[in-house]
Amino acid sequence: MQKFLPTRFLALSAALSAALLLSCAAAHATVRTEAGTSESAAGKSETYRLNVPVEKDMATTQVRLVVPAGVGISRFQTTPGFARTLTRNADGLVTEVVWKGNIEPMEYARFFFQAVNPAQPGDLIWKVYQTYADGSVVAWDDTQPDKTPASHTTVK
Repeated sequence: MQKFLPTRFLALSAALSAALLLSCAAAHATVRTEAGTSESAAGKSETYRLNVPVEKDMATTQVRLVVPAGVGISRFQTTPGFARTLTRNADGLVTEVVWKGNIEPMEYARFFFQAVNPAQPGDLIWKVYQTYADGSVVAWDDTQPDKTPASHTTVK
């Protein structure tokens, strides 16, 4: 006896498969507010999340975030399995964050931090550098906006 799948199920399955492929193709390291938006208020204390998916068939071993000028990071949420180092400027503001650890293929990691936005409205550009186990680095920094875009937060 042959079994047939209902037409609706097949259509839904095809639609979900297409959506998954599109979301994987568009996946990259992104910085968003905790609520998932790319907008925030000037001078506001905000919780941000850096989402880093692995897009190669090897582990990500390091993630470096360049903090936009005027952003004052105040604290981090612990990310199990990762060691964090900070670079500060002469005023004591965090200018770079490096997380070292492993994010395996087909996985992603989220790094949460709290920061105060600049007092003036504008566009924050979050540059992220993702290092893989073979030493290759993907620069999510707008050097090739169509291939490796940086994340932007509009501060209003």
